[in-house]
Amino acid sequence: MTYGSSEALRTLAHQHLPFDVAERWVGLFSPAVRLEAATAADIAVGQIGGLPKLPVDVEWPSWAGHGPLSFIASLDCAMLPVGAVDIMLPAEGTLSFFYFDGQLDDGDALVLAEDRESWGGARVLYTPAEEKWGERDVPAGLQPYPKVPLTARLGMTTAEPWHPQVRDVFAPGAPLGNRYDHPVCSRDFLDALWELDREVGHQIGGHAHSVQNPVEIEVAEAVMDRDVSWGDPALDKEISNWVLLAQFDSDDAADMMWGDAGALYWLIRSQDLAERRFDRAMFTWQCS
Repeated sequence: MTYGSSEALRTLAHQHLPFDVAERWVGLFSPAVRLEAATAADIAVGQIGGLPKLPVDVEWPSWAGHGPLSFIASLDCAMLPVGAVDIMLPAEGTLSFFYFDGQLDDGDALVLAEDRESWGGARVLYTPAEEKWGERDVPAGLQPYPKVPLTARLGMTTAEPWHPQVRDVFAPGAPLGNRYDHPVCSRDFLDALWELDREVGHQIGGHAHSVQNPVEIEVAEAVMDRDVSWGDPALDKEISNWVLLAQFDSDDAADMMWGDAGALYWLIRSQDLAERRFDRAMFTWQCS
């Protein structure tokens, strides 16, 4: 929901919450890497847009029956502060993100978490550091996005009060995805968080900045085939399995607009991340 420094977030909490509540809320912070446009003085850790670097024997990702996916971003894991975030990223190698963005069909086919038939429309590729790779031209019919080098900034993230992780601390049993009667759901506190950090941003790890309800709920419902109610403990358990791998915001410099100023999200189960099973990552997107 919100990204910022530990000091800024702690100060905000103590301005708007009782002391004991503020301290419990601070204990739920999660470290993340915010990815920002790199200047000439910055160390680049990856890019959005441009052309991907892929091993010669790896085919360009494609969605069967629809066509090739567009390249969204890549990250050099060796350049990321992997030990400073809360997910088990590889210490080296490259992560590349691809998405069927509608260029080939004028936006007719949508990639949706709840539609299993569309899951082939988003991919994460991991290229180990020892593999030989080279820059790859885009397939016919696609136009690459303008390249924007990215640099890394460390910070802390907070989740929405109605996110299960926060809800279970302050209001166990409260309805999933809804506000409840507690200071962390007060209008003043939520407005202050919004003023501190309004943008989704590009990010690795930490709590996702969901445009709508927590993206973990969407993904958990999708893998359970939505055959579960929001009051079912099985859904809460499944939600807890998923962590944010990456989110990529709409970006003017890269000429990226996801719906109405929305964002793309890739989530993965912690166990799959530890085993480097990036083929099991799940995708969703949200817009306002």
